[in-house]
Amino acid sequence: MPEHHDGAKSVKHVLLISVDGLHQSDLAWYVQTHPGSTLAYLATKGVDYSDASTPFPSDSFPGMVGQVTGGNPRTTGVYYDDTWNHALFPAGTTRCVGIAPGAEVNFSEALDLNLGALDAGQGIVPALGSDPWANILQMTGNPLDVINPAQLPVDPATCQPVYPYQYLKVNTIFEVAHQHHLFTAWSDKHPAYQILSGPSGKGVDDFFTPEINSSANPAAPTDPNQDDWSKDNLGTQRYDSYKVAAVLNWINGHRHDGTGNPGTPAIFGMNFQTVSTGQKLTTSKTEGDLSGTAAGGYLADGATPGMVLSNALNFVDESLGSMVTALATRGLLDQTAIIISAKHGQSPMNPAALNRIDDGKVMDDLNAAWNHDHQGSDPNATPLVAFGLNDDGMLLWLNDRSTNATEYARQFLMNYNDSSASVDGKPVTSAGLTQIFTGAAAAKLIGVPLNDPRVPDVIGISQYGVVYTGHKSKIAEHGGGHVEDRNVPILLSWPGASGGTDVTAPVETTQIAPTILKLLGLNPHELEAVRIEGTEPLF
Repeated sequence: MPEHHDGAKSVKHVLLISVDGLHQSDLAWYVQTHPGSTLAYLATKGVDYSDASTPFPSDSFPGMVGQVTGGNPRTTGVYYDDTWNHALFPAGTTRCVGIAPGAEVNFSEALDLNLGALDAGQGIVPALGSDPWANILQMTGNPLDVINPAQLPVDPATCQPVYPYQYLKVNTIFEVAHQHHLFTAWSDKHPAYQILSGPSGKGVDDFFTPEINSSANPAAPTDPNQDDWSKDNLGTQRYDSYKVAAVLNWINGHRHDGTGNPGTPAIFGMNFQTVSTGQKLTTSKTEGDLSGTAAGGYLADGATPGMVLSNALNFVDESLGSMVTALATRGLLDQTAIIISAKHGQSPMNPAALNRIDDGKVMDDLNAAWNHDHQGSDPNATPLVAFGLNDDGMLLWLNDRSTNATEYARQFLMNYNDSSASVDGKPVTSAGLTQIFTGAAAAKLIGVPLNDPRVPDVIGISQYGVVYTGHKSKIAEHGGGHVEDRNVPILLSWPGASGGTDVTAPVETTQIAPTILKLLGLNPHELEAVRIEGTEPLF
C-alpha cells in the first residue's frame, strides 16, 4: 500500500456522505446526546473539522460540486442548480442565428424525461407487494438515459443542448480516479447530478439518481402534487433508504442494483435528504407521531432539534451504522475512509426569527418600477429581471446589465419596505436584505470578471430569518451567506487517524476533494480547481 509523504497510509476506498442541511452544531449535539451512535463512533475514530464552510451561494449544486472538484463557483462556473446564462440560447432552440443569447440553465428535476416520476421517466414497472417502489433499484446507472435534451440550454457555437457534465468547467475526483482505472459510484437526488462525472462525462461509472421531487403515491405515480417524497419526513426517509440500499450493494462489490461484481468502488457515496426536509417542513409525520402535526425544525432555543428533525438524525445514524457494519463484514473497514459532510446548512434555526417574504411580489414591483421609470409603462416592454432565484438569499440576472440598471435595482431593493410582502405579517426592510452587491461588486464578490455570462447581476445577502417564499409550507431554506447556511460538518474517519481530534482552524468543504485523492494515494494536483485555487488537503 502506498504511503503519503507525511507517513499516513493511503486507503483503498473512500465513502463520502452528504447529509444535506446538517449543521456542525447538529453533529455536535447528536454526538453528545447519543454517545452510543454511529456518528459518535466515527467521531471517536476520526477528526472533526468543526469550523468548516460550504461554498457561497450555499446551494446543493455548488456545495456538492465543490466537494468533488476542490473549487468554488468562480472556478467551477456552478452557482446554483437553477440559474441564468447570458451566453446560451433557451432550451428548444433549433436555429441559432438571428436571436439574442440569454437562457435559463435549470439542472433540477426539470430535466427529467417524466417530471414527477421517481425513475425520472425510465418506465420501471411498479413491484407487487407492500413496496411498489422496490424496483427503483433497477433504475439506470447512466442518468443521461433519463435526461430530456429538450429541457437543456443550447450552445450557440454548436446549436446543441448543453448537458450538465458539459457545463462544469473543471474536472472531478471521479474523473481522476477513473483515469487511474478505479471504479466509482454515486447516488443523489436528481439525474442532473450527472454533472459530477465532470467535463468528460465519464467520471462516475455507476450512478443511482431517483428523483426526490416525485410522487410517492402508487395511485398517482407521476404526480408529485399527490404525495411528494419531500413533503413528509417519513416519506423522505423511505426515499433515502433506496439510496442506502445502493450504497450497501456497492460495499458488497455489486452495482447499485445488486447485480454484477465490479468490486467495491474506490470513491462512492450518497446524499441524505431527510435532515433537510426535517428542517424545512412546518409539520410532518414522524416516528412516534403519525398524525402529521409534529413540528419540524428546532425548538424555541434555536439549537435543539425538534421531534421530526431528531428522528431524521436517528434515521441517518442508523443508515450509517448499516454501512459501517457492511464494511466490517466485508473486511473493508480498515481499508476505507469515511467522510461525513453536507452540501449546505439551513436557516433560520431560531423559529422566532422566521420572516417569509413573497419574492414574487418584490420582483414584480421592481420590474414595474423600472418599466415606469425607463420604458414609459409599456405593457410589452422587456422586464428588468431576466431571472431570479431567491431561497434565503437573492440572486438576480438582469436583461439590462448596464451600471445604470444594476444601480437602479440596488437602490430599489435598499428602499423596499413594503411589509405587505411578508407572508408572516412582519416588517419588511430593504427587501429583507442586509447587503446588496450589483454589477462589478457582485462579480468581485464571486471573483470573476464583470462580463462573466454566468455571474448574477444582483447578489443579496438576506437578514437573518428571511426566507423568500409566497406560502407558509416551509420554515427554513438555504442558498444564503449566514453561518447557519454555511457552517457544516467535516467529520473524517480513516485508518490511522488521531481519533477524537477536534480541528478548530477554519477549513472549506472544497478541501474534501484533494483530501480524497490524497487518501487514495493519488495526486491532488490532478484536479484543475486545486491548481487554480490552491486548495489544500485537510491534513
